[in-house]
Amino acid sequence: MNWYLAVLKKYLEFGGRASRTEFWMFALFNFIVSMVLAVIDNVIGTKTAQGIGILGAIYGLGVLLPYLGVGARRLHDTGRSGWWLLLLLIPFIGWVVLLIFYVLESQAGENQYGPSPHPATP
Repeated sequence: MNWYLAVLKKYLEFGGRASRTEFWMFALFNFIVSMVLAVIDNVIGTKTAQGIGILGAIYGLGVLLPYLGVGARRLHDTGRSGWWLLLLLIPFIGWVVLLIFYVLESQAGENQYGPSPHPATP
């Protein structure tokens, strides 16, 4: 939960770096909340004709900027520009490429985007 709240606190911070743990814990918590909201939307009948739940849609819009921020910082941690997030606009192929970037190892030490989010090991 602390990882999730830390990302929400930095919702407009696109500079710096984010560790794999920070990114994936945020993604996991978003997935869990989205599933719970989908169930609630089903139970109370707040789904649109297209099958989109109102509560899920509101939550999705609420976490869009924090997701883009942590995604850009995660890309920075691998030595890539946050502009790679534009791959989200390319269905499937762009998503797979971003997924691969998200799971890659962090660049050791400091890079052009700042110091490593990992504590230095002696």
